[in-house]
Amino acid sequence: MTLKTVITIAKQYLPGGKASRLLTASFLAALVTLTDATGASRVKDIADFEGIRENILVGYGLVVGLNGTGDSLTNSPFTQQSLEAMLERLGVNTRGANTKTANVAAVVVTATLPPFSRQGTTIDVAISSIGDAKSLLGGTLVVTPLMAADGEVYAVAQGSITVAGFSAQGDAASITKGVPTAGRIANGAIIERELGFDMASLTSLRISLRNPDFTTSRRIAQVINKYIGNKVAKSTDPSTVVLNLNGSQRDDMVSLLTDIEQLMVEPDQIARVVIDEQSGIIVIGKEVKVDTVAIAQGNLTVKITETPQVSQPGPFAQAGNTEVVPRTDIEVTEDGDKKLVVLNSGVRLQELVDGLNALGIGPRDMISILQAIKAAGALQAEIELM
Repeated sequence: MTLKTVITIAKQYLPGGKASRLLTASFLAALVTLTDATGASRVKDIADFEGIRENILVGYGLVVGLNGTGDSLTNSPFTQQSLEAMLERLGVNTRGANTKTANVAAVVVTATLPPFSRQGTTIDVAISSIGDAKSLLGGTLVVTPLMAADGEVYAVAQGSITVAGFSAQGDAASITKGVPTAGRIANGAIIERELGFDMASLTSLRISLRNPDFTTSRRIAQVINKYIGNKVAKSTDPSTVVLNLNGSQRDDMVSLLTDIEQLMVEPDQIARVVIDEQSGIIVIGKEVKVDTVAIAQGNLTVKITETPQVSQPGPFAQAGNTEVVPRTDIEVTEDGDKKLVVLNSGVRLQELVDGLNALGIGPRDMISILQAIKAAGALQAEIELM
């Protein structure tokens, strides 16, 4: 926002000579600073602190109590083996027996272990069928240990499953809404082991950017140093800012990190155009610029219609054969309404979108135009194909 715009806005709310008296240089500078900070983000929204992370848990278990919608044991041998093993642990021997039940389903249980989770607290778990079960509605998950990547058990899950979808069928029709073979258990797992992480013992802490960039990394280091009043932060690469900690700062790490993650930084990214050719989605970054270029787009449509006809002899003809005579109609249509549009040098996102929309084209054609502008060297941005 320019200084002139700030003065105009201020005069709307400060009548008479009050505006001229109050709009001093420092007051205007503060207003401009506030308006320019609209593009800034908190450090916690663009970066993560080392060691403060979630951990993925996974387990294999059985869901029981299904109303005939579970796995068929003949098609899911792992379900039968798991059922026999579970019954043996409970003192029931079914080895060699011809077990037939459709009320059990084998499932994979997944969960996320939050950072600094304490023993005895609960977390949500997600349940997904891996057999040929039709629905998990009304099922109960039997005790299932959840392991991390190191092979250790960190939580145990059990409970009634909540399923959002349903399925119903008759002899000639069926209906399915949502995914009845997946569900959740709120607070369905109890944490049995904690992940040790002592922040007070750290002599340095790394801050990792979610979108690596040299400029953003340097700005984070600068704003931290300005806040602390000492050069304790240093940008080591586009994705990392190293924070050197002394004894006094380590005494209250929670307060220090809380203050740092609330600092405002304006992130910077390279000009990029992201294109998903399969779905036709185009995302254009705000820093994308285009040099002076003229664009024209025309559609050429060729329509070929086959209408074969049957030719046969008359009813009393002495000789003749019935023949199929081909008839082909070719129609060529070219849009004549398309005009040449000029995009001036240095236009930004809004002008670029307006210029392309003036051609009256869809996303598919726009993808080809953007690629052609890039090939001509007029698009000052990186095109990323998904």
